[in-house]
Amino acid sequence: MDLILSALEVLARWDVAVALLAGSVGGVLIGAIPGVGPAVAIAILLPATFSLDPIVGLTVLLGIYGSSMYGGAIPAILINTPGTAVNALTTYDGFPMTTRGEARRALSLAYSASFFGGIVSVVALILFAPVLARIAPMFGSREIFLAALLGIILVVIAHRGQTLIAAALASFGIFLNTVGLEPVKYTRRYTFEQSWLAGGIDLIVVVLGLFALSQAFLLLTGEDEKIRMTRLRGGLFQGFRELARHPRVASVSSGFGVMMGMIPGVGEFTAQFLGYTYAQKTSRRPEDFGHGSSEGLIASETANNAVPAAAMVPLLALGIPGEALTAMMLSVFYVHNVVPGPGLFLYQMDFVVALYLALLILNVLVLAFLLGATNQLIKVVKIPNRFLGVCILTLSFVGVYSLRNSATDCAIAAAFGIFGFILKRLFLPIVPIILGMVLGGIMEVKLRSSMNRVKEPLDFIDRPVAFILFCMIVIILALHIRRVWLDARLRKEARWRVAHRATRFGGHLHRRRELIEAKRAKDLRARRAILPRPEKAGD
Repeated sequence: MDLILSALEVLARWDVAVALLAGSVGGVLIGAIPGVGPAVAIAILLPATFSLDPIVGLTVLLGIYGSSMYGGAIPAILINTPGTAVNALTTYDGFPMTTRGEARRALSLAYSASFFGGIVSVVALILFAPVLARIAPMFGSREIFLAALLGIILVVIAHRGQTLIAAALASFGIFLNTVGLEPVKYTRRYTFEQSWLAGGIDLIVVVLGLFALSQAFLLLTGEDEKIRMTRLRGGLFQGFRELARHPRVASVSSGFGVMMGMIPGVGEFTAQFLGYTYAQKTSRRPEDFGHGSSEGLIASETANNAVPAAAMVPLLALGIPGEALTAMMLSVFYVHNVVPGPGLFLYQMDFVVALYLALLILNVLVLAFLLGATNQLIKVVKIPNRFLGVCILTLSFVGVYSLRNSATDCAIAAAFGIFGFILKRLFLPIVPIILGMVLGGIMEVKLRSSMNRVKEPLDFIDRPVAFILFCMIVIILALHIRRVWLDARLRKEARWRVAHRATRFGGHLHRRRELIEAKRAKDLRARRAILPRPEKAGD
């Protein structure tokens, strides 16, 4: 009870209250604008949060992270354009409901399902983070190195069909982290006698370049779309009654979101597809999915909104981010000398409880804002893309320059912006670079400190947690290799079938052509040689 009271005292401050309001409302607005997304907004705001208290800065960033998915459902349902990438599955059933004249019902369902998923995610954070924090003292340098390595492996193999590209980009991120002065003997690495590289390549500069500037370039090179929408009439409360008729779908999809959120590198997309597939396979009317099914809409929205708070579990308990957005938030902890891990739960539990309550309040504020301001909010969707691109470009360069008042940082950010623009044009992932930079730094420090006590290779895994993590890495790699081998085998068999069919078809055409030519030449002997002979009764 004392902890809750002390946490409420923290939240009662005016700056925290403003952060709650700004994070919830700002995240919805950002999510409702197609082409922006939470990563861009968080990257732009990150330098500004360094001057704020940790609870204030994290509240703003978490509010944008979680509430952007609420707002992203609005354009996905009304104009078939997802506001954020993770709302893509919402268009499957949301927009067909709009074409049937049920836009209000679809939005109401999306809001209620998102609220349910968000609350389940916060409850999971409250339950699981302390448990993982109790296990965390068993994590020494070797265990944290193996956990970070496991995180990178999961991130890489999560990009199915692009595994080698993701591995190369993650390795590139690890390399970027090594540029500058190394952390033990402070010798220069990969600076090539350039003084401006001695300080290394700042994570925030890379984040702003890869996410914000690249998106600005995309918006500036694209064309503005003319969007027409009708005003919504009626209330938006009926979705809660309809959600109550599908408790199984909402609960299971939220469970998928929580599980996928806690596993590094997996995230909302996998959770959505697992929840959507489960809902379709267990539905009494699976044929409605993709054509305006309320169960499909519930499954997609509960799953993606159950991820954000769950993704904070490994970050708070172990200090290991699972995706780019939580990696950005980790920098806020480090700037204020707040170290995530067991010590956070032992010595700063009031801060942790305040974070829990802030997440709960954020979900309530977002829902109240959406229920009262949706008709005004849909006007945000009509903002021209090029105007957005100019705004993002300007704010990004202001944020980069404010870090160290360095024009060199602006040039580096611009270079990474062009690189990110190329990656997006080629539909290649960006997240592995950021996680490679963050987890690569953790891996280097922990590997160096652990090697002093390792005499033989097997000494590295001679403790229970280290051995379990090593076994998990081996099993995951073995399963991935097996899956790649099976996919290659299936592709080979498919190619063989196509080639065999083509050969048979080609042979048939060749025989038919010879037969036609023989007919034209009136050569009976040639015709008999081409046509198959009938079998005799005694054969």
